[in-house]
Amino acid sequence: MDLLDAHLVPAVDGVAFGLLLFVVAAGLSLAFGTAGVLNLSHGMLYAIGAYTGAALSDGTWGGLVLGLAAGTAAACAAGAGLSAATAPLARRGHLAQALLTFGLALVGGDLLIQLFGADELPVRVPETLDSSVRLLGHRYPAYRLCFIVMAVLLAAFGTWVLTRTRMGAAVRAAADDPQMLATTGHSPRAVHTGVLAAAGALAGAAGVLGAPIIGPGPGTSENVLMLSLVVVVLGGLRSLWATLAAAVAVGEVQTLGVSLVPDLAPYLLFAAMAAVLVLRSRFAEPAAAHGPEGPSPDPVARLRRHLAARLRRRPGAAVAGSATGPAGAASGSGTAGGSARASVSAGTSALRRARSRREGPGYPPISLPFSLPRPRGAARRAAPLLVLLAVLAALPWVLDAYTLSLAGSALALGLLAVSVTVLTGYAGLPTLGQTAPFAVGAYATANLAQAGWTMGPVQIALSALAAALFSALTGPAVIRARGTTVLMITLAVGELTGAVVNRLKSVTGGADGLVGFPATQALWGGEGMFEESELYTYALVVAAVAVALTLLVLRSPAGKLLTGTRGAEARMRASGHPVGRYLLVAHICAGALAGVGGSLMVTVQQYLSPADVGFEIAAFALLAAVIGGITSVIGALMGAGLIVVTRDWVAGSWPGHGPLLLGVLFVAAVYLLPRGLAGLRGGAARSGPEPGLPRPGEQHPPAPDPTPAGKVSP
Repeated sequence: MDLLDAHLVPAVDGVAFGLLLFVVAAGLSLAFGTAGVLNLSHGMLYAIGAYTGAALSDGTWGGLVLGLAAGTAAACAAGAGLSAATAPLARRGHLAQALLTFGLALVGGDLLIQLFGADELPVRVPETLDSSVRLLGHRYPAYRLCFIVMAVLLAAFGTWVLTRTRMGAAVRAAADDPQMLATTGHSPRAVHTGVLAAAGALAGAAGVLGAPIIGPGPGTSENVLMLSLVVVVLGGLRSLWATLAAAVAVGEVQTLGVSLVPDLAPYLLFAAMAAVLVLRSRFAEPAAAHGPEGPSPDPVARLRRHLAARLRRRPGAAVAGSATGPAGAASGSGTAGGSARASVSAGTSALRRARSRREGPGYPPISLPFSLPRPRGAARRAAPLLVLLAVLAALPWVLDAYTLSLAGSALALGLLAVSVTVLTGYAGLPTLGQTAPFAVGAYATANLAQAGWTMGPVQIALSALAAALFSALTGPAVIRARGTTVLMITLAVGELTGAVVNRLKSVTGGADGLVGFPATQALWGGEGMFEESELYTYALVVAAVAVALTLLVLRSPAGKLLTGTRGAEARMRASGHPVGRYLLVAHICAGALAGVGGSLMVTVQQYLSPADVGFEIAAFALLAAVIGGITSVIGALMGAGLIVVTRDWVAGSWPGHGPLLLGVLFVAAVYLLPRGLAGLRGGAARSGPEPGLPRPGEQHPPAPDPTPAGKVSP
């Protein structure tokens, strides 16, 4: 009983906090599960309601009602505007949506700060609710008890609307079969807009009502978004009651967990999120592994197709099969109808598709052995890289010291962006957590320097090794997942790493970071580098070597095998290739490359803070890869440079508006560069498609690889 008394108030606080997260997460789940929009600006919608409600609160019931109405309406309008903004990206997958909405969140957050100020606003509630009541012998705030009742009623009302009304039926139909909904006379577009507006209204209402619990201030939107994502992942997308249970569990971990296990509480949420995602990916085989038609539930049918494929490989059958062209196989017509029908049956087998010389629609050619590019083509493709290298080498003679330091930071961020390009563009694993190995490499270099290991090549090698080992440990949790699940798992890995960085003060310095360690020596027997020109030259040499090695691997037969796993995974598996092993090796190598980037960043900056390895840096790296063209290494470097210039140099001439400028860059890049800078140079055939990120519930075949065989964008 004493234990219950000691933790009663935190436990009830956890329920109130969890119900607040539920109201927010319900809107996020509605937008993602029904409208198919991965909305990373949902926390900003909460902030709109919170700031509006706080500004209108005056301690009266009228102020509360007015703030609730205004905050809900403002967030609802923002949600409707979000529907218009994401409509042109419907065919481009969730990656473009994530970048766009993150950019809009940066813009909206900056505008809110300009409008309401950077300080946390006080919230005044009506006097009746600004009191405490007796709860099992303890005093507890009346407002929080009132909020608990309102959130439960909202859950019941939302469930009733979705399951018992015509409006809810239209919403469910829009998620499951929009074409069928259109035949009934309803506009899927209007339903899409209504869903996002309703999601915004929920977030705005939660902001107004939750402002006394989570007050509006800097960092509020990011915190609410991350916790809501955890709730959605744990609760799923199909049941509001499951989301409610997950929200209450998250609220209890955030409040009761801090009082019971304070050392573990920061890790529990994202560890649970990662575990749930990994288990789901374990028990749900990726659709890409089974081809367009998905796995057959009938083992007898699979056996019959297998036997048919074996018969097809006999000499006589092979001749008959080769005589049937692709068009005939698709239509079932020809001089021998039975042979055509048999060819269609064999075409449904993944093994037949893998061994056949005919290339089916939607699949890139896979030929073994691979042939290396001809020397003339290789020189032509290397020309942009050589030009870029010459320009970078000339910068110390034309830039001042501050701008040169920014160029060195851009090279470090560029290596991180190249590692994202390897995973997202070539392996088909879109990532939001590549800052985790980046952080491992950065803190490894800082600790090596503090221990007296100041030799640059040693720092680079050991940091790359540490990041590679980290990626080897986390890789098995990532490589089995596909699409949006990869984004979520890598996001969880990145946030877990951030929690460790903030808690492990003996190694990372905690929130204060690390500073004052000895300078790096470029060569054995040399002196520490202090001049900006020396640090930049060192960073340029290391980055040039790392990029050259990356390009050599990507243009080798191993790189072509990796590209094959992205464009034709089913055929690769059917032909006996260990796709999982290829992806794991790619994940480890990309982690090592990110570790090299982290090491360079520490050497150039001479300090390290948690902000240098946080979620924003992960989003910047992904944006840099998208700006450059998702399969272009040079483009990733140029995208990183553009981000650093916008964040530090341009924003320096307009102080306080760095997030606004970056947000505009995000939005412009998504709209104006759908294929990146590489697409401007060589069109879609050079840049490659975005990695497949199907909408929830959809299973479609892997996108064809438009990059010609044997060619890799530099």
